This record gives sequence, structure tokens and C-alpha cells, in this order.
Amino acid sequence: MTTPQTPLHSGFGPRHTAADVIADIDLRGKVAIVTGGYSGIGLETTRVLAEAGATVIVPARTPDKAHDALRDMPRTEVAAMDLLDPVSIDTFAESFLSSGRPLHLLINNAGIMATPFTRDARGYEEAQFSANHLGHFQLVVRLWPALKRAGSARVVTLSSGAHRRAALDFDDPHFERRSYDKWIAYGQSKTAGVLFTLALDKRGLPHGIRAFAVHPGRIETALQRFITMEELKTQGFRDAAGQIPEDQLSLYKTVGQGAATTVWCATSPALENTGGVYCEDVDIAQAVPADHKALNGVLPWAIDADAAERLWTLSENLCGARLQGR
Repeated sequence: MTTPQTPLHSGFGPRHTAADVIADIDLRGKVAIVTGGYSGIGLETTRVLAEAGATVIVPARTPDKAHDALRDMPRTEVAAMDLLDPVSIDTFAESFLSSGRPLHLLINNAGIMATPFTRDARGYEEAQFSANHLGHFQLVVRLWPALKRAGSARVVTLSSGAHRRAALDFDDPHFERRSYDKWIAYGQSKTAGVLFTLALDKRGLPHGIRAFAVHPGRIETALQRFITMEELKTQGFRDAAGQIPEDQLSLYKTVGQGAATTVWCATSPALENTGGVYCEDVDIAQAVPADHKALNGVLPWAIDADAAERLWTLSENLCGARLQGR
């Protein structure tokens, strides 16, 4: 069983920017949270949402850096939060809930990529799975009352075309019994983001909460800081001179283009009655078979409804976080 991955032919494409897709949308009175919203495509997402009138809260592991990045940006707030620290997530969520504000947009943008093997504050989860999925799962569950309070809310989770690198290994998600491979770990964490979206949309639909997973495209940001030049050359992402090969240049996007699909999923009226889908290039992506060779589309293991429910149960057990008052 899979999601209805049917493109809408939105009128936008890979070269459109976040500013393009939000041009006619008024977000005055709306409240948004953007994790990692102070660098890369997260910063651009924060900027365009705020310019459209939204109040944007940016939870940050390094608040000083966030304050510096957002210093001249109106309608933005910074709060401390570390996705690898469950106590930090609860503290942030409790503070937001105590404000009594509704939460109209939650953008799960922060993440890490191809990191060495490390563990989170719990001491047992592999960090990429924790930061990219478990931390955001706990955040969504804790903020559930505020999402419901909005009456109509959207949750957008940054996944990646890298979900094609690996299905989620439910028997050993933390690499306790298999050799650690940072790319497999990254791939399964991004598969988890899509599965999470399916299960979340199912639970949110009765409350007007819709969920979307996003592949932003190939963008040069600090996310790649753990990848050496030698690795990039070995994998064919750089030529002998350390430059992007000429035949790959068209695959890369600017930061503005990279944020476009996130902002479209968060704000587009075209998605009013839609959710539980994986999107790319400012449209709903096609479902493709497991042996699909091109870099577009979403693979079967990421949109499997049974796997989505299995992940939801696993995440509840690992985080000790469950939706209240569903």
C-alpha cells in the first residue's frame, strides 16, 4: 500500500525559488517553527516566511550563531534546542506551549549528513537517525497541542533523494550488530523522514494537520562538512581539479531554489486537501520502482504504509513520546 504520489503540475519547477512560490501568499498572523532555520536552505526558508508576514521561531543548537544570522530579520525569534538532546527538545516545546500560541507551520529542516559514528544524549541511537528523525518525531509529538490549536497546520520534513541509498533496517537501526556505513545511515534516516510523513498525516488529518516530505535537491551547504574532497572525487561529485563535473552542473540548485519545495509544501493553496506525500522540484514526486535508475521519484520502501506504522511505534518506544488526545 502506497501514498497517492501523483504530480499536480504545479506550474513551478526546479529553477523556481522560494521567493517565487510564496510571492502571492500572505502569512500575517501565522506562526512557524523552522529547525536549523539560521543557515543554508533553512535560513532562506525563515527569510521568505518572515517576509510574507509569519512570525518564525528558530530553535538552534548554537543560539549565538542563530542570533547573528537573524539579527536584521524582522518577526524572527531564537530559542535553544538540540535535536540530539531529548531534555532540550522537551524544554523548548514546553516553553512554546506555555505561550498559548497556535503553530501553523512546523518545518523539520535541521539535519546532519554522512557523519562519523556518534551517539545522542540517550547513549544508544546512531546520531544521524536521531538528529534527522527521532529528534523531529519527539518535537512534533510534544508540539501536537499547538498544531491542533491552529485549526489548519502543516508539518514539512526535509528528506532527500538519498532515501534511495537504504530502506530502514528495523532490526538494527542503530548499527549495533552491523558495520557502520555513514551513507547507509544517512539514507535510512531520510527514508524514515518519508515514512514519518505518511504516519503523521494519517494522525493529523482529523485535526486539519497535513504532513509533507521534501527532497530539496542538490545544493552546496555546510551540510556536507563531514565529506572530504577525496570522497567527493571518489564518488564522482568532483573532478580531478576538485570542481563539480561539467555534466553535473545542471543538477545543482541555489539556496533559494533548494528552499522552494519546502516553502511550497508549507504554504501552497494547491495542497489544501493533500498530505502524506513526498515532493521534489516544487511538485508531488512520482512513485518509481525499486530498480529506477534516474535520480527523481520516491522508491517503494519509503512510501510503504505498513513500514510507516512500524516506524511510528518504534519511534514512540525510543523517545517515550506519544500523542495525547488524538
